[in-house]
Amino acid sequence: MLNGKNILITGGTGSFGKKCTQLILERYSPKRLVIFSRDELKQYEMRQVFNQKCMRYFLGDVRDQSRLKRALEDIDVVIHAAALKQVPAAEYNPFECIKTNVLGAQNLIEGCLDTGVQRVVALSTDKAAAPINLYGATKLCSDKLFVAANNIAGSRDIRFSVVRYGNVMGSRGSVIPFFLEQRKTGVLPITDPEMTRFNISLLEGVEMVLWAIENAWGGEVLVPKIPSYRITDLAMAIGPECEHKIVGVRPGEKIHEEMITESDSFNTVDLGPYFAILPAGAKYNMKNYCARTSAQKVEPGFRYDSGSNERFLGVDELRALIDNFVVDA
Repeated sequence: MLNGKNILITGGTGSFGKKCTQLILERYSPKRLVIFSRDELKQYEMRQVFNQKCMRYFLGDVRDQSRLKRALEDIDVVIHAAALKQVPAAEYNPFECIKTNVLGAQNLIEGCLDTGVQRVVALSTDKAAAPINLYGATKLCSDKLFVAANNIAGSRDIRFSVVRYGNVMGSRGSVIPFFLEQRKTGVLPITDPEMTRFNISLLEGVEMVLWAIENAWGGEVLVPKIPSYRITDLAMAIGPECEHKIVGVRPGEKIHEEMITESDSFNTVDLGPYFAILPAGAKYNMKNYCARTSAQKVEPGFRYDSGSNERFLGVDELRALIDNFVVDA
């Protein structure tokens, strides 16, 4: 699918973008692989690692429609990873988050429709399911924009899809590198002893996006089947000798991550490795989709959250995973 293609990754200097670039270069022979981001230092640092002939680095911001459209010229596949993601920062600077996550998404959609792009996969988050914070609300809005973009594609050969997953193990700003750093102080702050989280590796996240590029019909919100962990078990895996201090849930934070709500269950199918939330009133109906993809419709009232998940990682499994990963700085 990606051999000989021109590919653009927005927010390409982040944790996901670098891993995605690595896998694409290892597995395919793209004609061009464009990294579009706004940080010149990160681009410089990434260029020291990925400097193959096919690589291009474009400075720009998804808020800037004209610059984005210029970067999209002759692009076949877009992976949209650019976003403002920090919950506290979004609560304090709400419209800045809206400008990047919502207006930036629409800028990308319009640019892709105008320049002949064929496949678009946008990254989402568990926080977009029944959002209780500004960041989650912007990502839900972004998801809706990408799903609805298929309705205005007309005769263009273009498909827009979304992938949604939770905490990426070891990514910047996530709990594992935070606990590893806090371990030096002898105190690990626990927000709530009942808290759970999904766990996905960068590799699994990238694999999912590559699968979506190849297989998505357009309009799906794809959700991976991944294990959960308890925050108390993570604390025991990282700092069993530390004090585990209960500090309370932060504003905009959920006790359990949720990726498929009960309301979504009526439009959700099981694809095997992934779930797919299909758009209501789609150009393909549920029966047709299941027949052509071998998917199974989930039961009405089904929900998928980290607290009621069937599989949990134990302390030893978490410790083994942590011992074998390098924090992406």
